[in-house]
Amino acid sequence: MKRIVIVAYRPKPGKAAALKELTKTHVPRLKAEGLVTNREAVIMEAADGTIVEVFEWLSAEAIKQAHANPVVHQLWAEYAEVCDYVNLNSLAEAQNMFAEFSPV
Repeated sequence: MKRIVIVAYRPKPGKAAALKELTKTHVPRLKAEGLVTNREAVIMEAADGTIVEVFEWLSAEAIKQAHANPVVHQLWAEYAEVCDYVNLNSLAEAQNMFAEFSPV
């Protein structure tokens, strides 16, 4: 069964632009590995600069496969240099009935 996920990346100081560019390559790189669907990712920015991404894995099994994939490990290393992962509910926007973000 396909799995849609929402992830929030808070940029490290001075890394906002690098985070945005990296996130634009995220799903295409996962797709090249056969891990995600053709659904286009939605990339947004919260008022505090946190980047929010919505994308679709092919399956729960694909998520498991990602954990053993060297390309995914490289992506994780690149993300570790530019951001910290944060809970979606830590964003002010997530407290609203209709959470609004700026498109990236």
